[in-house]
Amino acid sequence: MSKKSSSRRHFLRNAGLAGAGFFIVPRHVLGRGFVAPSDKLNIAGIGAGGKGTSDLAEFAKSPRVNIVAFADVDKKQAAKTIERFPKGNFYYDYREMLEKERNNIDAVSVSTPDNTHAVATMAAMQLGKHVYVQKPLTHDIYEARMLTEAAKRYKVVTQMGNQGGSGDGVREMEEMYRAGLIGDVTQVYAWTNRPVWPQGIPTPSGKHEVPADFNWDLWLGPAQWTDFNPAYHPFNWRGWWAFGTGALGDMACHILDPAYRMLPILYPNEVECSIPNQFTAAWTEAGYIDSCPPASIIHLNYPRTDGKGNIKLTWMDGGLLPQRPDELLPDEPMGNWDGGVLFVGTKGKILADCYGANPRLLPTRRMQEIKKPKQTIARVPEGHYLQWVNACMAGYGNARTSSPFEFAGPFTESILIANLAIRSWMIKNPKLKGWEDKYLGRKKLLWDAANMRITNFDEANQFVKREYRSGWSLGV
Repeated sequence: MSKKSSSRRHFLRNAGLAGAGFFIVPRHVLGRGFVAPSDKLNIAGIGAGGKGTSDLAEFAKSPRVNIVAFADVDKKQAAKTIERFPKGNFYYDYREMLEKERNNIDAVSVSTPDNTHAVATMAAMQLGKHVYVQKPLTHDIYEARMLTEAAKRYKVVTQMGNQGGSGDGVREMEEMYRAGLIGDVTQVYAWTNRPVWPQGIPTPSGKHEVPADFNWDLWLGPAQWTDFNPAYHPFNWRGWWAFGTGALGDMACHILDPAYRMLPILYPNEVECSIPNQFTAAWTEAGYIDSCPPASIIHLNYPRTDGKGNIKLTWMDGGLLPQRPDELLPDEPMGNWDGGVLFVGTKGKILADCYGANPRLLPTRRMQEIKKPKQTIARVPEGHYLQWVNACMAGYGNARTSSPFEFAGPFTESILIANLAIRSWMIKNPKLKGWEDKYLGRKKLLWDAANMRITNFDEANQFVKREYRSGWSLGV
């Protein structure tokens, strides 16, 4: 390791200044990704409107943070951020921002549509910048694997924006599980009310004028060229495969976090899906293949990492729900409006709301009958955002985050395998005309995680890694 890339502590030790009083180490001396404790953390935002507005505002709650620059393809959407941080430099193209501000920023927050998460994040990490990235970490399975490996290679502090991962609820739930209160989990059910935006609709058509102060070409990023349409921007992109990852991509990182965090699982080896019959004709036969379905059910099989069998997981979206457990009283809430998760164990059950909040044993009277397990997992009182800020200030290797890429990357892969199954549902055999026969993807798909491949239906592998538009690259 060169002197320029050494930590501040190493620098001070070598220079014999550890016992000195007030001393400011210049940013360029510390090297890539390191911040002097006497300095502030300079954060740049990629995506300054929409979710980017609130993300940057959360970071700015720390007196140790400067918001020094931000990039957004839509200046109108970024107006609140521009007004709030008048000293920050605005750019349309994040690549220009990273180039011009590279010596002025320590960390980058990525709050763009899913489509550009990976390319923006990789570009920041390659400059040695710490990164906070909204969920899901990436649009594609391949991208998630590449970002996980890159975070280790570039030695930067990382965090995915699944805020519930820093909540008390997931920690309380894991303590219940560790205490043996429900035995070994064999089945997990998770559900959400999403989508709350249009899905299962025809691909929009017609010519529309691109709004002023909006760069449509940059908004598309690595996606293949598509004419501008207000059906995509600024919010409803989530329901289109080219830009978003549907209901599952939006909410699974929140709802399934407790399962992935506390159970001995890594990657599923089997996945299958179904689209409810009332939507099938409209979604499949009308050929709405560019749009995510309005509802789906996903079944995943996870081999336990301890070799003790399997854990089954069922995901439901579009307002679909699993059967209420017998232990839950008729008037007791099953999750909350956003969704919930149910763990079925050999000795009992745990139910929680979205974000892993409000975990409770079933029947709920058990919560008064049992002795609360001893707290064994550290809490995050500062919250998800400032935890990352503090970790960046401490430097790589000196602090932990709740959802670093070593956790968030495999977790995102695991989730996106479900979307691979949904998209495979629509693959047709052009030689067959019968409705019952022409859709080939309606089968259980077998997943080889090490090689990122479906082994029994090669057509599905097109969804592991998409082809980028000319001029865009992940840079690996």
